[in-house]
Amino acid sequence: MDFDVTIIGSGPGGYVCAIRCAQLGMKTAIVEKYDALGGTCLNVGCIPSKALLDSSEHYHNAKDNFEQHGISLKSLKVDLSKMIERKRDVVQKTVEGVAFLMKKNKVKVYTGMGSFKDKNTIEVTHEEGKKEFTTKNVIIATGSKPSSLPFINIDKERIITSTEALEFQQVPKHMIVIGGGYIGLELSSVYARLGAKVTVIEYMDRVAPLIDGSLSKELTKVLKKLGIEFKLQHKVTAVENTGKEVVVKANDKGGKEIAIKGDICLVSVGRKPYTEGLGLDKVGIELNKQGKVPVDEHLKTSVDNIYAIGDVIDKGPMLAHKAEEEGVYVAELLAGQKPHLNYLLIPSVIYTWPEVASVGYTEEQLKEEGRKYKTGSFPFKALGRARASNDLDGLVKVLADEATDEILGVHMIGPRAADMIAEAVVAMEYRASAEDISRMSHAHPTFTEAIKEASLAATEGRALHM
Repeated sequence: MDFDVTIIGSGPGGYVCAIRCAQLGMKTAIVEKYDALGGTCLNVGCIPSKALLDSSEHYHNAKDNFEQHGISLKSLKVDLSKMIERKRDVVQKTVEGVAFLMKKNKVKVYTGMGSFKDKNTIEVTHEEGKKEFTTKNVIIATGSKPSSLPFINIDKERIITSTEALEFQQVPKHMIVIGGGYIGLELSSVYARLGAKVTVIEYMDRVAPLIDGSLSKELTKVLKKLGIEFKLQHKVTAVENTGKEVVVKANDKGGKEIAIKGDICLVSVGRKPYTEGLGLDKVGIELNKQGKVPVDEHLKTSVDNIYAIGDVIDKGPMLAHKAEEEGVYVAELLAGQKPHLNYLLIPSVIYTWPEVASVGYTEEQLKEEGRKYKTGSFPFKALGRARASNDLDGLVKVLADEATDEILGVHMIGPRAADMIAEAVVAMEYRASAEDISRMSHAHPTFTEAIKEASLAATEGRALHM
């Protein structure tokens, strides 16, 4: 065999898996269809969107918040072209970093479309020709691409996906967003901060319907402060580019039709697995009804030497760090180790401001299971650190088992929630109780004191500063 393991796809799951395989002594290859490594996350997803979120937040603060800090600015304006240029530079440097890591770890990189000739032979098709090599094991990490609705024609001009939304050269006058999930809300906040009118149309009765209900309610409230308008429980029926504008028609829960006109429509209704061109039929792998690759508890497919990770499988959320953990898991499994992976304890984050982060069970899930629990929450407005920085929106909510006090879920919306959720993940990995967290010293003044206070509220029914 030419290689011990080959990974098809170089997103966070694929490239992290390749690094770990190489670290564990395997001769490793990675195949990427595009010239740049890093997959959706690094090129048109996580990294560029966070770059724009950061830039737009700076502008928003300068326009709306600096004056109360005693900072006066004149002739403030948005240079979107420069923001996009900075975003591209961030992406390029990150992609170059992945290429360096491949070289450092002696991972052989093949550029082109990777497909199975048989279970031990990979064919790489590139415009310069075809290459073929053999491999003992294969890991499919081909990720996902934006979904749409059957009647929508994505023309990439007025009717777009998140990929095109990262390359605007001017701020839209009115951006209509179909879908109130993570991606739609993050891009809505970017352009609302920069001055666009934004209307979000969501089929469900609340935005981000997978997160805890109390956080969804708070998130809607703070995004409305940016001027974002929400049309909840509306079913989109038609989207048309008339040339000069885009018209979106939708029915409310009573069946009444509305028509919304704007200059851009962002279709953000989720993502679907990308498996085209893999040649799965040649190795006998059949996709499930959702178009995903079926795997067992060890992420192995129906073929004994082929594994799959990330967005392409029906396990866990479609998150970059989920794919990374799975990549490490398979690498260590192939090396004869006994790795650990708990999908319940993979945190999720929405990078609006304030940020939203959660891990474990939501209150709705616990009610559905009939599990007895207690809850404690604490608002950021009661924290000295939050008052000092004027980050007063949001709260931390802790759910604990009624009998044992074990933490079952932690949900937060507030400043730096994306970073703070790690404390909750550590606590839950080691099955800590709410009392454990409440008795740990938290530096003052910090945002993380809200976790301590919410834990106190859960375990004793009271917080210190409420």
